[in-house]
Amino acid sequence: MRVGVALAVTVCATSALALPSIGLARAAQLERRAASHGPIPVSVSAVTSEPGPPVPRNFLGLSFEALALPQIASYAGEGDLVTMLRSLGVGVLRFGGVTADEQVGWADEATPRPAWASRALEAGNLRELGSLTAASGWGVLLTLGFGHFEPQAAAREAAAAKAALGGSLEAIEIGNEPDSYARHGLRAAPWTPEQYNEQVDAYRSAIEALAPGIPLAGPDTSGSAAYEKWGLSEAIYQRPALLTGHHYPLGCAQHPAPTIGLLLSPRIRELEERSLRRYVFIAQETEVPFRLDETNSVSCGGVPGISDTFASALWAVSYVTQAMRLGAAGINLQGNPTNCVGYTPICAPNGEAAATGELEAQPDWYALLLAKALIGERPLRTIVGPAHRPNVVASAFDAADGTTQFVLVDDDAPGSRGAAMRLHVGAGFYGATVLSLTAPSPEALSGVKLGGRAVAANGSWSQPAVLPHAANRNGVITVDLAPSSAALVTVAPKG
Repeated sequence: MRVGVALAVTVCATSALALPSIGLARAAQLERRAASHGPIPVSVSAVTSEPGPPVPRNFLGLSFEALALPQIASYAGEGDLVTMLRSLGVGVLRFGGVTADEQVGWADEATPRPAWASRALEAGNLRELGSLTAASGWGVLLTLGFGHFEPQAAAREAAAAKAALGGSLEAIEIGNEPDSYARHGLRAAPWTPEQYNEQVDAYRSAIEALAPGIPLAGPDTSGSAAYEKWGLSEAIYQRPALLTGHHYPLGCAQHPAPTIGLLLSPRIRELEERSLRRYVFIAQETEVPFRLDETNSVSCGGVPGISDTFASALWAVSYVTQAMRLGAAGINLQGNPTNCVGYTPICAPNGEAAATGELEAQPDWYALLLAKALIGERPLRTIVGPAHRPNVVASAFDAADGTTQFVLVDDDAPGSRGAAMRLHVGAGFYGATVLSLTAPSPEALSGVKLGGRAVAANGSWSQPAVLPHAANRNGVITVDLAPSSAALVTVAPKG
């Protein structure tokens, strides 16, 4: 600021005849006015002394209804899915949801499709899924139906899955959101974790007899509110390989109704942090890792105009990095390959595309592409100030080679002043490269770009060879972050 004033004084002294009306007071007034319309300074510092554990290699994932498994599996040999999965590295495909309990039943020579099921899952579907996992390198988390008590059928399905998927079968889950069964008429009330565990024991005994050694995941609860009871019970009595649960920040029928502003609000982030901490606390206390195996923006399949917009990508960047920072073992964004107007990272825009696997990247997908750069890195405690600042999020991560990466998100609406993110890195670092995530507006359904590039028609995306650069000036790197945008800022050490 003082540089501008000094410059104004010099101009007046040397050009008094040319600028007779400009004086020192006027120059200072113009400077204050310019500052009031420029980006708001935000200080960001990373505490490097106590880094968290590395982000697991298979942290990122997608979640689908069990009903979608045959369709997804059919893309093993055609379409864009294999290319898209490879572009994220190694991840986990989870199949479950309410359809695993209420619509999809196992069928084979010894097991006719049950009367309650509208669709059957067969061994051929699982073999196709095995081809998909072999081609992509991804693993599978498979939910066995538990809404109707059928342990022998579940055991045959588990045995078929083990034969078809081999080592790519990460674990099985027994039931989807079993804590909600009494509310949905799938069990008589009262329905308790103790009753659940008794019935899970019967499933596990049947599965172990036909297909020993398959890891168990669960309890796959509907949210974190009941996790102190259900998650702790699962961890103690079942000793699963993985604890799992779900989260949706907004409800489709809530009051007030979901909006983009609410989705991107500091209040929602605060509630999400509380929820994640409940989950991770049980995981840490019982020494069983926790995976958020189903999540997205608004429940019930999402809300058009929110879940399918660029705002969902901004939300996902913040939430995925928040889960990394708090110590979750992984996260699966829920999607529907045939519904592009709800929540979904990828989908087919029409029936012909669905049949051939020509999938499109939705805004959520770009959040996963950005987050891929953080795999294997260690989250750092990040201090952001001042207290009264724009609606921004900042998270720092430390790589093994000494590189520090900052994820920055400005959730303010277009027309806001934006933020001048001042990253206090010290003199031991060079300047930074900036990979920006942008779109025309938070409401945009298209035009999303990462590093100025969209995902190609074949599902591929590659980072530009040259990215914008921000200089290190006296140990501080300033990145101007536009409203409704995000950025991955990479800072390399000297020497």
